[in-house]
Amino acid sequence: MNNKKSILLTIDVEDWFQVENFKPWIPFSSWTDYKLRVEKNTHNLLNLFDTCSSTHNSIQTTFFILGWVAKKLPQLVLEIQSRGHEVASHGYYHNRCDQQIFSDLKKDLENSKKLLEDITGSPVIGYRAPSFAVNNDILKLIEDCGYLYDSSYNSFSLHDRYGSLDLSKSIKKQAAYRLSEKFYEIPVSNLKLKTRNMELPWSGGGYFRLIPLGLFTAGVNIILKRNNAYIFYMHPWEIDPDQPKVDNAPAFFKFRHYLNLKSTKKKLFKFIKKFKQHKFISCSEYINHQFH
Repeated sequence: MNNKKSILLTIDVEDWFQVENFKPWIPFSSWTDYKLRVEKNTHNLLNLFDTCSSTHNSIQTTFFILGWVAKKLPQLVLEIQSRGHEVASHGYYHNRCDQQIFSDLKKDLENSKKLLEDITGSPVIGYRAPSFAVNNDILKLIEDCGYLYDSSYNSFSLHDRYGSLDLSKSIKKQAAYRLSEKFYEIPVSNLKLKTRNMELPWSGGGYFRLIPLGLFTAGVNIILKRNNAYIFYMHPWEIDPDQPKVDNAPAFFKFRHYLNLKSTKKKLFKFIKKFKQHKFISCSEYINHQFH
């Protein structure tokens, strides 16, 4: 691999009404009552990546697609694939892995993988758990279901949904870990403060919308200097300021969800432009470069 540092842009493809924070007010049984907005928002992201690709290095990203969305919008999955991006799984129903019995989780993992493979005609080797809720036992099941890598570990310990992993016995190369002969973990990136022995959430999502771009960029540069790679995530609904409002949700949940939606698309464009000297690659390509 050349001396350029790697930036992995990852997109969790789910619609606004499927997020964990709104589940008490929007149960699964009501999902079909809502108009889908995810297709238009994902197209907007694809167009943004195409625009960035035309001005500097090619942008190749990984889209972790919810099976429920893929079933409704197979043409969207094919569009993502045709634009040169990686198709990976975000599970089928956006149920937290740590809240399912293993037989149900196994079915969810297998069904989402098979659906995406049937649509694309290509192997699907990557997985991201809803809400980053994983542990070592769950990772073993993900591996057993035929995935090559997982990208679900978020090391920020103060979030009550994020899982925890023991990676002490794994082989680390830059930002990725080899857990077994044929299975890898790509954690999303956080900013470690060595002086205080703590980590700040710096991987994207609501944190990207909250933190001013100059400060966020400075943190990413520190991460790149330490690991030669940075892993970012976001959702298509985060560039959609016109989405419906869930008025009866608590104020804090609404703040987290609707914060700065109007400015996120432009902010993402500026973010990519600031790092145009680096290489934007998919998760599978990154694994291939580091371990093969």
